[in-house]
Amino acid sequence: MSASQQVRGPVVAVQAPSAGRADSSRATLRPIRSVAVVIDDGVAPFEFATACEVFAVDRTDAGLPAFDFAVCSPRPGPVRTSAGFEVIAPHRLDRLAGADLVVVPALGLGYQPGPELVAALHGAVAGGATVISLCTGAFVLARAGLLDGRRATSHWSHTDDLAALFPAVDVVPDVLFVEDGPIATSAGTAAGIDLCLHLVRRSYGSVAANCIARRMVVPPQRDGGQAQFVQSPLRPVEVATLAPVLDWVLAHLDDDLSVALLARRAGMSERTFARRFRDETGTTPHQWLLGQRIALAERLLEEGDLAIEAVAHRCGFASAEMLRHHFRRLRSTAPRDYRRTFGHRPRDTAGAGVVSA
Repeated sequence: MSASQQVRGPVVAVQAPSAGRADSSRATLRPIRSVAVVIDDGVAPFEFATACEVFAVDRTDAGLPAFDFAVCSPRPGPVRTSAGFEVIAPHRLDRLAGADLVVVPALGLGYQPGPELVAALHGAVAGGATVISLCTGAFVLARAGLLDGRRATSHWSHTDDLAALFPAVDVVPDVLFVEDGPIATSAGTAAGIDLCLHLVRRSYGSVAANCIARRMVVPPQRDGGQAQFVQSPLRPVEVATLAPVLDWVLAHLDDDLSVALLARRAGMSERTFARRFRDETGTTPHQWLLGQRIALAERLLEEGDLAIEAVAHRCGFASAEMLRHHFRRLRSTAPRDYRRTFGHRPRDTAGAGVVSA
């Protein structure tokens, strides 16, 4: 995989618990053992399938947890998807009350949740569940009042609408997903995979999340926000690609890498290189390089026991303090705490059978 395709380390916006909001504390969130997915007419098949693929497939042969998985709808009978075929939801909304995780996939921009669904979603949060939306499912959570005063995201083509329709929501347009206390929202389509794998990682560690990702043939973590997927106005650009330069950078992250140096390797002026870089990656050389260094730090913290100072130098940071500064800013946690949570070691999974590979 070339550097221009590499995807590691999700861009995540994590909201600190709000003062006076008891349900915002991540410390109260319980591990995910039961999952309820809400569907209704207009449900998008891909987002629905994302929840099914991550949480409904039996992977206990690989030592992964088996989730109690339920597909729920507000009423009996077939549910017609946005693609025209129908599915049957065997459960009603009462299953949300006992779920650790409630998933609301994309149900259409105009979907209006009924009073029973609104009450069930609020009840799930009050009961300690995590409630998430995939893609435009954020509009359902917003209409239910669950996003008021919280940070949230949706597909890049609809974040402006989300902000305009729901001014009480702090819309974050350029991330793959946002986690704010017990509520999390993902960007468009495949970003739902990122969020679901993040939740597995939060409950069972990186070994479990990486194994599921490997089975799904997707990256366990991605780097970069939605900006890289937004279609820009077409303009003439040279045929050459920066992939060889980016591949070289990934092999030399511990070097002193300047824009001038990278521009010389690309055979361009600094101005042309910066413009081309944004065309191809959706971000600046500095931000991309910082993201790759943090992603490498995550892998080193997860998979090894190097001292923090050694991790910093391997990733190209001048000091451990510099690593801590950027890691906390981009991941909202300290490197040592990240290692404690996601380090490659046997974890207590409450009988789930997850073991280090």
